[in-house]
Amino acid sequence: MPCLKENQQPGKSKQSKVLPISMDAGFFFERAVSSLDRYHYDKALKYFRKAVEYEPDNPVNHCNMAGILSEMGNYEASNAALSVILEKIDPTMTECYFYMANNYANMDMFEEAEKALITYLEEDPSGQFLIEAEEMMELLQYELERPTKVTKIKSLAGVLEHDRARELLEQGRFTEAVKLLESIVEGQPDFWAARNNLALGYYYMGQCSKAIDTIYGVLEQEPGNLHALCNLAILYQHEGKTEFLQELSARLRKIIPFHQDHLFKLATTMGVLGAHDMAYRHFRRLLKDEALRTDPALYHYTAVAACNIERFAEAENLWRHVGRLDPGNEVSEYYLNRIEEMAAGTRPVPVHYHYHLPFEEQVKQWELPGEGIPTNIADNPLVRSSFFWALRYGDDGTKLQVIQAFGLIGDHEVEEALKAFLLEPEEDLYLKDLALYVLRSLGVDYELPVCTGEATLMIDPSQTWAKLPVWKSEWQAVLDLAYEQMRSNTDIQQQHDMESLWVQYLNLSYPDIPAISHIEGWAAALDYLTAKVNHRSVSYEKVAERYGISSSTVRKYSLRINEVCDAKDTVKMIFPYVQ
Repeated sequence: MPCLKENQQPGKSKQSKVLPISMDAGFFFERAVSSLDRYHYDKALKYFRKAVEYEPDNPVNHCNMAGILSEMGNYEASNAALSVILEKIDPTMTECYFYMANNYANMDMFEEAEKALITYLEEDPSGQFLIEAEEMMELLQYELERPTKVTKIKSLAGVLEHDRARELLEQGRFTEAVKLLESIVEGQPDFWAARNNLALGYYYMGQCSKAIDTIYGVLEQEPGNLHALCNLAILYQHEGKTEFLQELSARLRKIIPFHQDHLFKLATTMGVLGAHDMAYRHFRRLLKDEALRTDPALYHYTAVAACNIERFAEAENLWRHVGRLDPGNEVSEYYLNRIEEMAAGTRPVPVHYHYHLPFEEQVKQWELPGEGIPTNIADNPLVRSSFFWALRYGDDGTKLQVIQAFGLIGDHEVEEALKAFLLEPEEDLYLKDLALYVLRSLGVDYELPVCTGEATLMIDPSQTWAKLPVWKSEWQAVLDLAYEQMRSNTDIQQQHDMESLWVQYLNLSYPDIPAISHIEGWAAALDYLTAKVNHRSVSYEKVAERYGISSSTVRKYSLRINEVCDAKDTVKMIFPYVQ
């Protein structure tokens, strides 16, 4: 059918018009594609080159030409065409680096292929060839016999960092995790998973208001975000916001998740909220998944839920299965030995779902003085989280225990927590002094800000002599000997009290401090008086035997220290116990 001019009516002209062929880049592109379909690579290359001639600034034409050169095995020419794009036309066309990596690999130039591939991963924002790049990375690792050094993947911006932050949370390294998550969220405000985990990090560290604000930020943008709703419910429970919790809990009860991770999140949340019937139903659904039937923790969670709805026979069977799946773990045996008492009502059922022994049982493993906290406890994020909570919300006695436990754990995470504790204006000064002592024992030898009420002072934990203008070697020798003798049978608090007592004695006696010539006598006296302050059973004879001196010597030096220190009522607890 002949082409018609615009507005021309049929039958008005008997002479047809033939439109001329438009010889442009599009024309040659179509010819090239047609040749490719018939596997005529030479013709296709010829047409792609003509397209480049007509539109030399169009990077797509150059890329097509590079593609056909690669198909024909002319990898070097293909890379030259790709280099023209990156260097002269469009440096943002980062997929060219992936094509170049393929060409180099086909030429067995694996070092160059690796460089091009790394550049692609680090510069390309879309990740169009991410899966293929991972496959090529495996090939290059095999050929080069070493791992490929990729520092970042731009198309996964925040994803790798988020995975690392999740690992830190699971390891109980909350401070590090929070710092990393804060940086991710700052760069990607709509990264909801990172925001939810940031809220958890704040929660684990006891910063509930920041956690709630973070969750509100997620729900403003995604009102149905299940992870955020579950986290918010737990925070409402902790904060005692009963009215809000009831409304949210009723909403969560109506949700039946499809995805496995959502189902698990909801199950654990309902357990924490005490809705054990719903927790049981959700955990039972999870157990129907073949992939999860080898997970002992899941059977334990289901057993706990069953206990709480008085399905004790079922709970017993579930814990027996836990024992078969994880025979080296003590959890199943612990609960199986107590399930009859639970059923009879003489022992309370477990109120938490964590797959470890109850906290009070774990504490028994490290209560002995001089014993460190077992690694499986110290590295448990749930245990570590409970420490952070106790340091922020516990009573003074609990906080004292936590500070001592931190001294036994002794990693960067607890250092940061203790430094933050020093800045809390309402905390007891004795506890802050103990925290400084622990920080010194962990190697902190620089000044730290300490809030002492209305003022904030810079205090160096390593300066044990406090107000003394000098510190003599014999004074330190007394401390060293006492510490050496006390280390095996006292805890960190008692060692701190011994040191504080000695420094106090020297401060009050200065400048008329007597000559310290009998190191053993003074050290034994500190040992004895510290035991009395801390209500430990002790006698002069017992202490004298450990230091190789007479009991009368211990008594003499004990009275001298006590006489001076009592003048300022600094250790007023000592007097009632002096024998």
